[in-house]
Amino acid sequence: MTTALVHKPLVRVLAGVQEPIPPVWLMRQAGRYLPEYRRIRAEADSFLDLCFNPERAAEVTLQPIRRFGFDAAILFSDILVVPHVLGQRVTFDDGEGPRLEPIGDPSAFRMLARELDHGRLEPVYEAISLVKRELPATVALLGFCGAPWTLATYMIAGGGKRDQIPARLFAYRFPEAFAELIDLLVRASAAYLIQQFAAGVDAVQIFDTWAGVLPSAEFHKWCVEPCARIVAAVRERVPEARIIGFPRGAGTGLEFYLETVAIDAIGLDWTVDPVFARDRIQPRRPIQGNLDPLALLIGGAALDCAIDGVLAAFSKGPFIFNLGHGVLPDTPIAHIERLVARVRGAAARG
Repeated sequence: MTTALVHKPLVRVLAGVQEPIPPVWLMRQAGRYLPEYRRIRAEADSFLDLCFNPERAAEVTLQPIRRFGFDAAILFSDILVVPHVLGQRVTFDDGEGPRLEPIGDPSAFRMLARELDHGRLEPVYEAISLVKRELPATVALLGFCGAPWTLATYMIAGGGKRDQIPARLFAYRFPEAFAELIDLLVRASAAYLIQQFAAGVDAVQIFDTWAGVLPSAEFHKWCVEPCARIVAAVRERVPEARIIGFPRGAGTGLEFYLETVAIDAIGLDWTVDPVFARDRIQPRRPIQGNLDPLALLIGGAALDCAIDGVLAAFSKGPFIFNLGHGVLPDTPIAHIERLVARVRGAAARG
């Protein structure tokens, strides 16, 4: 690690160091539950306009750091900027999630560019530079991308569907065409992450939100192998790149994921058994996770108990405290303040 990164607890954990107080950040920590975010969002014409406005995106990225003092900021953007820049129409309806022009058959691939246009992504890279200037020296900056399988599910279905069945059917019906789409997304995602590192991020996370809907063989083919190729391509250009994988819903498939994908840490969703993770996963890689977002939403004794359970399970090894998925929009700010205080207080006492 460079001298600058030695002072960042989260980066030290990614290097395999066990911190006495685990670093903490939360997926979707910048968003609708914050009044300061809602004010900025109201000024933007659309969600994508906010993502592609460097000053506003940087401000939103920094908001939870100022309010809660997390150990990492994660770039405010969205995984679907990649298909957007590749040429697929993407919109966001408030309260209803993303809407894409669906890819119903292989002929629709003709609308997609063959490579990523970094010029159109320059506002994202500029936002990274702006955030980097403002962050405290001990706070890491995370970039991210969506995994090829998860991006493909949205691109084919046109949004989030039950178990992402349209993409699964497409992969069965048109395996060669689906493989071409995955190959395109591997190249685009690797190029995107490489440019994020060039802009100044300290580490990145690959979000595979829909990994858990696939049977074992398809999980290996469409989730694990493409992510392995992304990591290899990034490391070829950025040898010291620190990368977190988050294959949500992978269950016992996490072991195969770790055997194949050369990530530095693994994010766990809230369904992963803590004993399994402690005994079978943590000896191989640092763990990130895995508080249930609903426990954070409810707060009180249920939240305290859930926090203590995560700490008890994972604090004897390299560990980053996080949720098992993102902060829910209705989560009270006081509950997040309580989480940060309890994680740091319990760890300090223990």
